[in-house]
Amino acid sequence: MPYPHGRAPSQRFRFEQYLDFLTEVGHTYELAPFISEATWAILYKPGHTLAKAMGILGGFLRRVRLMFSVQSYDYVFIHREASPIGPPLFEWLIAKGLGKRIIYDFDDAIWITNTSEANKIAASFKWHHKVESICRWSYKVSCGNKYLRDYAQQFTQRAIINPTTIDTVNLHNQVRDQHAPGRLVIGWTGTHSTLKYLNQVVPVLAELETRYDFEFRIISNQPPTLPLLSLRFQPWNKSTEIRDLAGMHIGLMPLEDDLWAKGKCAFKALQYMALGIPAIVSPVGMNTEVVQQGINGYVCTTPAEWQQSLESLLKDPELRIRLGEAARDTVVKRYSVLANKQNFLKLFSDT
Repeated sequence: MPYPHGRAPSQRFRFEQYLDFLTEVGHTYELAPFISEATWAILYKPGHTLAKAMGILGGFLRRVRLMFSVQSYDYVFIHREASPIGPPLFEWLIAKGLGKRIIYDFDDAIWITNTSEANKIAASFKWHHKVESICRWSYKVSCGNKYLRDYAQQFTQRAIINPTTIDTVNLHNQVRDQHAPGRLVIGWTGTHSTLKYLNQVVPVLAELETRYDFEFRIISNQPPTLPLLSLRFQPWNKSTEIRDLAGMHIGLMPLEDDLWAKGKCAFKALQYMALGIPAIVSPVGMNTEVVQQGINGYVCTTPAEWQQSLESLLKDPELRIRLGEAARDTVVKRYSVLANKQNFLKLFSDT
C-alpha cells in the first residue's frame, strides 16, 4: 500500500476496514506501506524537498527488502501500485519472477495523467501506463466501479467490481437530525486536489447566500480560497471526522465530466448518505448509480438545477429527512462493509 495504516481514505475504505474479516476466516496478513509515518507527516507540506526525497528513497529500500519475504505469502494485495514512481519492476518481480498471485486494487482512473499544481513535479516521474501491465500480470483485479472494471477487462478476464464501501455499524453509524436547532450547513469534504470541482457551484452558493442564512462548510486538509461569505473551513481530523460530517444538512459532490472523474467511486456522496444527509451530485462516474433523482438525493448538470435542488432542501426539513433516510438505506443495502463482505473475501480465494 502507498501510505501508512489509517492515514489515507482510499486505503481505509478500500481494504483496511476488512482486515478483521480476513483474520476471522483464517488469513494472516502483513501491511507494507511505501511511505513512512515521518514522510507522510511532511508529504503535502511545502518545502522539505530533501526529506521527501530521502523518504521516497527509503520506500524503495523497504520494497527491495520486502522482495526477500514475498515468497512466503499466498497472495500479494497491491493497492494502486507498489511504488509511486517509475516502471512496475516490483510487480513484475512478484508476479513473473516469484510466481506469486497479485490481487491488484484501484479506485481511480490511475492510468490517466492527472496533474495539478500540488503534484506536477511528482507526476513527471510517474509511469501511468504501467496499470495495463499490472492488470495483465495479476491473479485478480479489484475495481471500484464499472468504468474501472471495463478498462481492466481489456487486459484480463479476472477483473471484478469491488466498490468503495462505508462501515455503517462502527463508523458512519449515526443519522443527521434535520430538526436540530442551529444554522443550516451545506457541506463538502475532500482533499486539496479536488477543491477545483467546487468552482462550478460557487456562483450558485453566492446567489443563495444573499437570500438564505447558511454555512458552507469545507472539510479538507488545506484551506480553500473561495469568494463566499458563508464559507467556513474545517481542517480534516480523523478523530472528529464523523462528527464534523454529521454536522451537515446537505452534502455536495460536483465533478467535471472528464475521463479522470469518470473513474470516481462516489465516495463523498456515500459518506453523506450513510449519515442520512441528502447528496447533490454531478452526473459523472458512479454518482448516477448511487444517487437516484428525487429519491435519495439530486443529480444536477446546470447551475439552474443546482440552485433549484439546493433551494428545495434549504427550505424543507421534511424533504431533507425523506431523502436522507432513503440515502442511508441505499448505502446500508448496497455500499456498506457488511453488504460487500463476501465480495471482498472472494478476492482471496481460488474461484
